[in-house]
Amino acid sequence: MASPLLFTFALWALLLTPGPTNSLMALAGGQKGLCRAASLIPAELGAYLIVVIPLAMLGKDGIASWPSQAIKLGAAIWVLHLALKLWRAAMPTGGTADITARQLFVTTLLNPKGLIIGLALLPAATHPAFALDLLILSLSVIAAALLWAGLGAGIGRVRWLPRIAAAWLALLSGGLAFGAMAH
Repeated sequence: MASPLLFTFALWALLLTPGPTNSLMALAGGQKGLCRAASLIPAELGAYLIVVIPLAMLGKDGIASWPSQAIKLGAAIWVLHLALKLWRAAMPTGGTADITARQLFVTTLLNPKGLIIGLALLPAATHPAFALDLLILSLSVIAAALLWAGLGAGIGRVRWLPRIAAAWLALLSGGLAFGAMAH
């Protein structure tokens, strides 16, 4: 098993990568400011823990029969739905659609990063380092969410930011769908 430092480095490399959850957190920071966007962090952390703990308990063998293509396709559809919603909200007549805890929670549940963390980075739940690594994961998710929300808050409520976030989410959705069809 990896040392806590190596685990943290790998985790941060993954958590800081732009993806659907981080895009929503940055957009929330731009919409609400850092302090109000930080209120969404429990939804993100809860979703990650709901995914990674059972995966660490079941292990790779326990989920080998799960339909991964269906999970990827479901995630692609959800992310595309969010992209369309953000795009429409950015239209002159659309007003603003604030990012909600529910949207962030579902997006994080479907985020492939949770699978990677639960199956590749976290040790088995029976391993002595599991509790420490789970604590490191929790603190890292909080810190990464604050960084993304802070980035969004730094950019501010820019008119084109929802359109860029929508386009990015649509691109990620296409990648997820392609990945589901390729297997």
